[in-house]
Amino acid sequence: MITTLRRIVFLGALIGIWEVIFKLGIWPPYMFPSPFTVAQTLMNGFQDGSFIIALKASFQRLLIGYGLAIGIGVLLGVSITKFKIINETVGMLVIGLQSVPSIVWLPLALLWFGMSETAIIFIVTLGGTWTMTTNTATGIRNVQPVLTRAARTMGASGWQLFVKVTLPASVPYLITGMRLAWAFAWRALMAGELIGSGSGLGQMLTFGRDVGNMSLVLSIMVIIAVIGMILDNLLFQRIERNVLTRWGLAKT
Repeated sequence: MITTLRRIVFLGALIGIWEVIFKLGIWPPYMFPSPFTVAQTLMNGFQDGSFIIALKASFQRLLIGYGLAIGIGVLLGVSITKFKIINETVGMLVIGLQSVPSIVWLPLALLWFGMSETAIIFIVTLGGTWTMTTNTATGIRNVQPVLTRAARTMGASGWQLFVKVTLPASVPYLITGMRLAWAFAWRALMAGELIGSGSGLGQMLTFGRDVGNMSLVLSIMVIIAVIGMILDNLLFQRIERNVLTRWGLAKT
């Protein structure tokens, strides 16, 4: 309750600072609209359904790309830890690709797939794959040796040892990887939707920029931030906390 109150006060203070800056007139209203103008734009967008349509399109792409990123990331992470040659080759490449911003892939996506849904999903998938890969590999490498030795003394070996001991013990890292991959996939989605294919939050953001409607641009930014906060606090943090508690890793 106290945490919730603190967050409400903090957000209220931010809005107050925003309004003060607007009142100071540092920038003209069309460049820096007031929070009340942005709130009105949000209300209008949800009332006429334009934001709902954009959210639906964006979430469809996001879920497909995110799901692919999780699957590919786990597969690569396991392969890197199980096979030395893959670790020395693909593992090195993953570290390098992790530092490449998602928007850098946009020209290649356009050349390979054109202005299509596939291009956007491709960018979203890449956005979340590398961090999921590194977290999976880190989780497997950090499994306590005592667990492995105990399982071997009871007859476990090979993939049986991996499936029943190593993979479950690395779950906390996998959850953290999923949480980070979601954030990176969101960023990649906005980069991918800049191509303006169909509808989506990124496409509306581009439209607002092109016509100089900063109220629309800020509205989209608010929607993205709010969704990120809600999902992180209500979903990923709870799952992560429950997993850490079950594994005895939560702070007391």
